[in-house]
Amino acid sequence: MRGEDEDGVRLRPPTHRLNERAVTWWRVQCLLTTAVPVAVLALLGALIGPARTWLWGPAAVLAAAGLAGTAFLPSWWFRVHRWEVTDEAVYVRTGALWQEWRIAPMSRIQTVDTVRGPLEQAFRLATVTVTTASAKGEIRIQGLDHELAADLAEQLTRITRATPGDAT
Repeated sequence: MRGEDEDGVRLRPPTHRLNERAVTWWRVQCLLTTAVPVAVLALLGALIGPARTWLWGPAAVLAAAGLAGTAFLPSWWFRVHRWEVTDEAVYVRTGALWQEWRIAPMSRIQTVDTVRGPLEQAFRLATVTVTTASAKGEIRIQGLDHELAADLAEQLTRITRATPGDAT
């Protein structure tokens, strides 16, 4: 059939959204990413008298851009990011401007990991990483509820164990 590979897997939109707490998690990440350079520029501007205007201007521009991105981007990412796991494959769609759709057939999966950084733990979220026998690299499903991520990793392990193939 057209659009399918040798495993019978077809490119299609994944059905599941991420956890809604991912929006707040992304906002905090954006704020922290913006706050550090803004604070450094502001501190240098306060300490270095003659360079004050040269440093305060970029700090203000960076702060405004960071706040605008924090307000807008996480909601957009939430609307775009999707994932799904079937008995045949893992489907993931990510990206805002440059969307990427990835499919990992179960027979190509080598490892399944869950990761919970400090911020993810604070928001009870986790990331599932599926490593495949592909030059493109791993597939990451970020922003999942931590319990769902653990169940998903277990499900993927069970399915890949039962799937014929050598994952190479």
